[in-house]
Amino acid sequence: MTMKIKFLLFGSLGCLLLSSTAFAQKKTNLPPEFSIKQSETEAHIRFLAADELLGRRTGEQGNFVAARYIAEQFRRLGVVPVPGNTSLGTSTYYQQVPFEKIGSNGTGEIIADAEKLKSGEDWILMNGESTDLTAPLVYASYGLENSAKGWDDYKSLDVKGKIVLLQSGTPDVQTPSEIIASSTEKRKLAAEKGAIAVIELFNAPMPWNMVNRYFAGERIALTESNGDSKSIPHAWVNGKEAKITRALRGAQNVTFKSSGRKAQIIKSYNVAGYIKGSDPVLKDEYILLTAHYDHVGVGKQGGQPFTPEDSIFNGARDNAFGTVALLTAAEALAKNPPKRSILIIALTAEEVGLLGSRYYAAHPLLPLNKCILNLNSDGAGYNDTTIVSVMGLNRTGVKTEIETASKAFGLGVFADPSPEQGLFDRSDNVNFAKEGIPAPTFTPGFKEFNGDIMKNYHQVSDNPETVDFGYLLKFCQAYTYTVRLVADRKTAPQWIAGDKYEAAAKKLYGK
Repeated sequence: MTMKIKFLLFGSLGCLLLSSTAFAQKKTNLPPEFSIKQSETEAHIRFLAADELLGRRTGEQGNFVAARYIAEQFRRLGVVPVPGNTSLGTSTYYQQVPFEKIGSNGTGEIIADAEKLKSGEDWILMNGESTDLTAPLVYASYGLENSAKGWDDYKSLDVKGKIVLLQSGTPDVQTPSEIIASSTEKRKLAAEKGAIAVIELFNAPMPWNMVNRYFAGERIALTESNGDSKSIPHAWVNGKEAKITRALRGAQNVTFKSSGRKAQIIKSYNVAGYIKGSDPVLKDEYILLTAHYDHVGVGKQGGQPFTPEDSIFNGARDNAFGTVALLTAAEALAKNPPKRSILIIALTAEEVGLLGSRYYAAHPLLPLNKCILNLNSDGAGYNDTTIVSVMGLNRTGVKTEIETASKAFGLGVFADPSPEQGLFDRSDNVNFAKEGIPAPTFTPGFKEFNGDIMKNYHQVSDNPETVDFGYLLKFCQAYTYTVRLVADRKTAPQWIAGDKYEAAAKKLYGK
């Protein structure tokens, strides 16, 4: 071998070695989310969606076990309790959320002129004890007061000693979750005005038989008036049935009979952890990461078919999947904190009306006006492992970061699948959006609701064994990297001009 050839050979080898070293250095400079192992995310979902947790139903033992698991993972990973959260008497990861468990719908009837409406068929008692009353009926539109929106439905109305007839939801929203959320407010307001009962015409875009099946059974609600479970009777009536609506709108007096629904006080927990930001100025702002960890339970609680061999609604996709994204973010961001602080909250009671997030928004552990973004993770399922789907991608000012982070792990991004379903307003993010916080939801990949999605959604088949663990890892990494990119950017995200939540943002942030 000539000297020249030797020189070229050793020179080439030297270049390769330098190149390899540079690549290795570049690789080690990547943030920790690039080094998360599949075995870690797989272990999390196998535990959270295991049979032993019995479907993680709010207020039951499997839900408590899941909350404990999340809290202890926070502790292990170096995520600390939120500063000042001593709600249980000492520094804690838990935020106790008070609920009442309401028994199954009882018997009864509502009589409007010649029309007799049967409980469990034409109407459902949503709240209230045994009652037998006849009183004048007064129509009060939506039964709401909100000066900022110009709502004053009780103006010039005297409802003392009367039954109030109301439309469901709000003038803005008719989604099931909004109807649930506003019902308690309507009942409380009607009682304050002196009404003795509420009849609400349910008009959400979902079949009445589904409403009846889901809400006539045992259900859970946030407690009212400091845990006092007694309140005026409140019925949801099938407002899509024309003869029922005509009878109620035309009646002067109504008879309302019901055997009532028994209620007991229970508890559950939001689980909250905190990572302090690294920048001396930006650390005072934070990003809120959320996912609900509850599911629907066992057997009849699930509201869908089951067998003696398999009666557990494990909820792997909905929403152990999103909860694992939180734990992945907790691990990576605690190892290498971004510039802004991170608040991670695993939410309870999403499945019973977005109640954990609703409670948190009303009782925040950190000021909401310091929160620049809520990145929620939730999903019904997936059928496309090449993408993530994002509700609010083009509305919330973080499209670039989401697309960049997803691409880093080989994933595309699909915006707002199935717009007819109103998915943005059907997960926990909506309770933060209402406060003005930009709040997209990061969802496993799908483009439309179809058989692939529905075959596992709220079904006993939604088990860990059917999850694509490779996709779970990439999804969680993309979620975490998105958080880091947003937390490190110079400016805070904003709603697009004209968005329906833009006014709330201006009020929250004062600009």
